[in-house]
Amino acid sequence: MLLSSEFFQRDTLKVAQELLGKVLAVENGGKILKGIIVETESYIGEDDLACHASKGRTKRTETMYQKAGTVYVYLVYGMHHCLNIVTEKEDYPAAVLIRAVIPVSTSNVDSKDVAISGPGRVCRYFGIDKSFNGSDISSDKIWIEDAGIKIAPKNIEKSKRIGVDYAKHCKNYLWRFSLPPEIIKNPPCLKRQGG
Repeated sequence: MLLSSEFFQRDTLKVAQELLGKVLAVENGGKILKGIIVETESYIGEDDLACHASKGRTKRTETMYQKAGTVYVYLVYGMHHCLNIVTEKEDYPAAVLIRAVIPVSTSNVDSKDVAISGPGRVCRYFGIDKSFNGSDISSDKIWIEDAGIKIAPKNIEKSKRIGVDYAKHCKNYLWRFSLPPEIIKNPPCLKRQGG
Protein backbone atom coordinates (compact mmCIF):
# COMPACT_ATOMS: atom_id res chain seq x y z
CA MET A 1 0.00 0.00 0.00
CA LEU A 2 1.28 3.45 -0.95
CA LEU A 3 1.63 6.07 1.75
CA SER A 4 -0.49 9.11 0.98
CA SER A 5 0.15 12.71 1.95
CA GLU A 6 -2.10 12.18 5.01
CA PHE A 7 0.60 9.96 6.55
CA PHE A 8 2.95 12.97 6.51
CA GLN A 9 0.37 15.49 7.83
CA ARG A 10 1.23 14.51 11.40
CA ASP A 11 3.80 15.18 14.10
CA THR A 12 7.27 14.96 12.54
CA LEU A 13 8.76 12.84 15.32
CA LYS A 14 5.94 10.31 14.93
CA VAL A 15 6.33 10.23 11.14
CA ALA A 16 10.11 9.76 11.42
CA GLN A 17 9.67 6.72 13.66
CA GLU A 18 6.83 5.23 11.64
CA LEU A 19 8.85 5.50 8.42
CA LEU A 20 11.22 2.85 9.82
CA GLY A 21 10.38 -0.40 8.04
CA LYS A 22 8.57 1.36 5.20
CA VAL A 23 9.88 0.85 1.66
CA LEU A 24 11.23 3.76 -0.38
CA ALA A 25 10.82 3.16 -4.13
CA VAL A 26 12.25 5.13 -7.04
CA GLU A 27 11.73 4.64 -10.77
CA ASN A 28 15.12 5.11 -12.40
CA GLY A 29 15.64 4.54 -16.13
CA GLY A 30 12.81 2.04 -16.42
CA LYS A 31 13.98 0.14 -13.34
CA ILE A 32 12.36 0.33 -9.91
CA LEU A 33 14.80 0.44 -6.99
CA LYS A 34 13.55 -0.21 -3.46
CA GLY A 35 14.97 0.03 0.03
CA ILE A 36 13.63 -0.53 3.54
CA ILE A 37 14.08 2.66 5.57
CA VAL A 38 16.18 1.92 8.67
CA GLU A 39 17.32 5.39 9.80
CA THR A 40 15.70 8.84 9.81
CA GLU A 41 16.15 12.28 11.36
CA SER A 42 13.59 14.98 12.17
CA TYR A 43 13.98 18.71 11.52
CA ILE A 44 11.17 20.80 12.96
CA GLY A 45 10.44 24.49 12.53
CA GLU A 46 12.33 27.76 12.62
CA ASP A 47 13.19 27.29 16.32
CA ASP A 48 15.19 24.14 15.53
CA LEU A 49 18.68 25.58 14.97
CA ALA A 50 19.70 22.44 13.04
CA CYS A 51 16.84 22.95 10.56
CA HIS A 52 17.52 24.75 7.28
CA ALA A 53 14.50 26.93 8.04
CA SER A 54 16.02 28.28 11.27
CA LYS A 55 16.93 31.45 9.36
CA GLY A 56 13.43 31.80 7.93
CA ARG A 57 11.82 31.30 4.56
CA THR A 58 14.33 31.61 1.72
CA LYS A 59 14.63 30.42 -1.87
CA ARG A 60 16.61 27.41 -0.64
CA THR A 61 14.11 26.44 2.07
CA GLU A 62 10.89 27.23 0.18
CA THR A 63 10.20 23.52 -0.41
CA MET A 64 10.13 22.89 3.36
CA TYR A 65 7.12 25.21 3.60
CA GLN A 66 5.10 23.25 1.05
CA LYS A 67 2.37 20.72 1.80
CA ALA A 68 3.09 17.49 3.66
CA GLY A 69 4.38 14.76 1.37
CA THR A 70 6.48 17.13 -0.73
CA VAL A 71 9.98 15.86 -1.53
CA TYR A 72 12.78 18.19 -0.37
CA VAL A 73 16.19 17.47 -1.92
CA TYR A 74 19.23 19.63 -1.27
CA LEU A 75 22.95 19.42 -1.91
CA VAL A 76 25.59 19.39 0.86
CA TYR A 77 29.31 20.03 0.38
CA GLY A 78 28.52 20.67 -3.29
CA MET A 79 28.32 16.95 -4.01
CA HIS A 80 25.92 14.93 -1.83
CA HIS A 81 22.16 15.05 -2.32
CA CYS A 82 19.92 14.51 0.71
CA LEU A 83 16.31 13.28 0.57
CA ASN A 84 13.68 14.67 2.95
CA ILE A 85 9.91 14.45 3.03
CA VAL A 86 7.98 17.50 4.26
CA THR A 87 5.67 16.88 7.23
CA GLU A 88 2.93 18.53 9.28
CA LYS A 89 1.06 21.51 7.79
CA GLU A 90 1.69 23.82 4.85
CA ASP A 91 3.71 26.96 5.70
CA TYR A 92 5.31 25.20 8.68
CA PRO A 93 8.86 24.01 7.88
CA ALA A 94 9.30 20.44 9.07
CA ALA A 95 10.71 17.38 7.35
CA VAL A 96 12.16 13.90 7.82
CA LEU A 97 15.60 13.12 6.39
CA ILE A 98 16.12 9.57 5.09
CA ARG A 99 19.56 8.50 6.40
CA ALA A 100 19.78 4.77 5.63
CA VAL A 101 18.02 1.96 3.77
CA ILE A 102 18.44 -1.77 3.25
CA PRO A 103 18.19 -2.48 -0.51
CA VAL A 104 15.46 -4.94 -1.46
CA SER A 105 15.03 -7.04 -4.52
CA THR A 106 11.37 -7.09 -5.62
CA SER A 107 9.34 -7.49 -2.41
CA ASN A 108 11.83 -9.68 -0.57
CA VAL A 109 14.74 -8.60 1.55
CA ASP A 110 18.05 -9.76 0.08
CA SER A 111 19.92 -10.74 3.22
CA LYS A 112 23.27 -10.43 1.40
CA ASP A 113 22.79 -6.70 1.06
CA VAL A 114 23.91 -4.44 3.87
CA ALA A 115 22.44 -1.09 4.78
CA ILE A 116 23.26 1.88 2.59
CA SER A 117 24.10 4.36 5.32
CA GLY A 118 24.36 8.12 4.94
CA PRO A 119 21.89 10.39 3.13
CA GLY A 120 24.31 11.05 0.27
CA ARG A 121 24.79 7.33 -0.36
CA VAL A 122 21.04 6.74 -0.22
CA CYS A 123 20.49 9.36 -2.93
CA ARG A 124 23.34 7.99 -5.02
CA TYR A 125 21.89 4.45 -4.84
CA PHE A 126 18.45 5.62 -5.98
CA GLY A 127 19.70 8.23 -8.46
CA ILE A 128 17.96 11.03 -6.55
CA ASP A 129 19.11 14.54 -7.42
CA LYS A 130 17.72 18.09 -7.36
CA SER A 131 15.27 17.22 -10.15
CA PHE A 132 13.22 15.39 -7.48
CA ASN A 133 12.92 18.54 -5.32
CA GLY A 134 9.29 19.63 -5.04
CA SER A 135 7.89 16.30 -6.27
CA ASP A 136 5.01 14.59 -4.51
CA ILE A 137 6.12 11.54 -2.51
CA SER A 138 3.27 9.54 -4.05
CA SER A 139 4.24 10.30 -7.66
CA ASP A 140 5.14 7.78 -10.34
CA LYS A 141 8.87 8.48 -9.94
CA ILE A 142 9.22 8.32 -6.14
CA TRP A 143 6.95 6.81 -3.50
CA ILE A 144 6.90 5.03 -0.15
CA GLU A 145 5.13 1.71 0.40
CA ASP A 146 3.81 0.10 3.55
CA ALA A 147 4.91 -3.50 3.02
CA GLY A 148 3.45 -4.63 6.33
CA ILE A 149 6.78 -4.66 8.17
CA LYS A 150 6.16 -4.08 11.88
CA ILE A 151 8.79 -2.39 14.01
CA ALA A 152 8.30 -2.78 17.74
CA PRO A 153 8.82 0.56 19.53
CA LYS A 154 11.44 -1.10 21.77
CA ASN A 155 13.54 -1.74 18.62
CA ILE A 156 13.76 1.95 17.71
CA GLU A 157 16.96 3.61 18.88
CA LYS A 158 16.84 7.36 19.58
CA SER A 159 20.01 9.43 19.39
CA LYS A 160 21.40 12.86 18.53
CA ARG A 161 21.33 14.00 14.93
CA ILE A 162 24.58 13.78 12.98
CA GLY A 163 26.62 16.81 11.92
CA VAL A 164 24.68 19.48 13.82
CA ASP A 165 27.17 20.46 16.53
CA TYR A 166 26.70 24.13 15.52
CA ALA A 167 23.01 24.02 16.58
CA LYS A 168 23.53 25.07 20.25
CA HIS A 169 21.02 23.31 22.53
CA CYS A 170 19.23 21.77 19.52
CA LYS A 171 22.24 19.53 18.86
CA ASN A 172 21.19 17.51 21.93
CA TYR A 173 17.71 16.65 20.67
CA LEU A 174 17.25 12.89 20.30
CA TRP A 175 15.61 13.25 16.92
CA ARG A 176 17.54 10.57 15.04
CA PHE A 177 15.72 7.25 14.83
CA SER A 178 17.26 3.98 13.72
CA LEU A 179 17.03 0.24 13.95
CA PRO A 180 19.74 -1.55 15.95
CA PRO A 181 22.63 -3.26 14.10
CA GLU A 182 21.33 -6.77 14.81
CA ILE A 183 18.14 -5.98 12.88
CA ILE A 184 19.98 -4.22 10.05
CA LYS A 185 22.49 -7.09 9.71
CA ASN A 186 19.73 -9.69 9.84
CA PRO A 187 16.88 -8.24 7.75
CA PRO A 188 14.69 -11.37 7.93
CA CYS A 189 13.91 -10.42 11.54
CA LEU A 190 11.98 -7.47 10.13
CA LYS A 191 8.61 -9.20 10.50
CA ARG A 192 5.79 -8.67 8.03
CA GLN A 193 2.23 -8.32 9.31
CA GLY A 194 0.28 -11.54 9.18
CA GLY A 195 3.28 -13.81 8.98
